[in-house]
Amino acid sequence: MVRVHLKTVGVDMASNSPVLLLTEDDGERAIKIYIGAPEATAIAYAVQHVPTARPMTHDLLIDLLGALGASLTQVVVTEVVESTFFAELHLDRDGATITLSSRPSDAIAIALRADAPIYVATELMDAVGVIMVEAASDDDEPENDLVDAFREFLDSIDPDDFQAS
Repeated sequence: MVRVHLKTVGVDMASNSPVLLLTEDDGERAIKIYIGAPEATAIAYAVQHVPTARPMTHDLLIDLLGALGASLTQVVVTEVVESTFFAELHLDRDGATITLSSRPSDAIAIALRADAPIYVATELMDAVGVIMVEAASDDDEPENDLVDAFREFLDSIDPDDFQAS
C-alpha cells in the first residue's frame, strides 16, 4: 500500500465537477477522484475545521464508532472499475479488524475527522497514478484557477442545502 494525503479538494475546470487529489507521501505520483458536491463540501469542512450547528453525517459516524468501542485505523482506496473508485474503512474493535466497503469520498471525509491515515493500493497507484509536476510558485502571483473555482463553489453553498426535506 502507498500512503497518501489529500493534496486538494477542488473543481475540475474541464468538467466543472468536484475532484480530490491524493498524492504520495513519499513520492511524486497522484490520483484524481471525481466526487459529488455534498461530499466535496463535507471534506472541505473537515479540512478547514468549519463548525456546523448539528453534526454532519461523517461526524455522526465518528461518534457512532466511538459509542460502539471501535476506531478507524486506516482508509484504503482499493480499485477503480469503469472510472468508479472503491475504498475500504479498516476499523479496530477490541483487537478485531473490521473492513467495510465505502465510497472514497466518504472514507476520506471520515479519515480526516478521525485523523486516520489514507492509503492507495499499490496496484492501483501503479495503474492510475500520474507524476505531479509542481509549477514554480511566486507569492506575488494570483492563485490558480482550481483554487479560485473551489472557493467560489464554497461561497455559493449553504449547509441548509444538505438537510433532508
